[in-house]
Amino acid sequence: MTTARRRRTQGPRRPAPHRPRRHPLLGAVLAAAALPALAGCTWFGDDGATTVEVFDLEVGDCVRTPEEAQVEVTGVTRVPCDDDHQMEVFALVPDAGAGGEAYPGPDALRAFADGACAERFADYVGVDYRDSDLFLTYLLPSTRGWGEGDTTVTCLVTTTGATLTSSVAGTGR
Repeated sequence: MTTARRRRTQGPRRPAPHRPRRHPLLGAVLAAAALPALAGCTWFGDDGATTVEVFDLEVGDCVRTPEEAQVEVTGVTRVPCDDDHQMEVFALVPDAGAGGEAYPGPDALRAFADGACAERFADYVGVDYRDSDLFLTYLLPSTRGWGEGDTTVTCLVTTTGATLTSSVAGTGR
């Protein structure tokens, strides 16, 4: 599923990714693994890595996580999927607020994303989330972003810390 995304030149920030509880230590591992690269930077080199705004991510994009943690995500390092990476975008879920004008709050957004992302996992990976050795996390709209029209949840597939070296699309992992 590919969804057109509005390009923002100076846009809202998104809260750091959150994932459903599945393993006691997994939250800490994913929190460290799912944080942003610095916005506006571009990495040049042989690996084809570039920093893109979170609003420019598309289904199938593979993403590296930075070494430094940040509270809100504005940009991430996108790489070819055959390069080392930690996450892959598997769904963009628009209208997280079911058309509501008011920001629903982080708890409501997390509850929505838990279900919406898990529901779309099998279509991308090829196996039900409950039967997979992979995990999911997501990027949620911030309060400021919501006020500017960003109501899309970005669903990402990840591991418990192992580096991915290819796309997980259709792998049945």
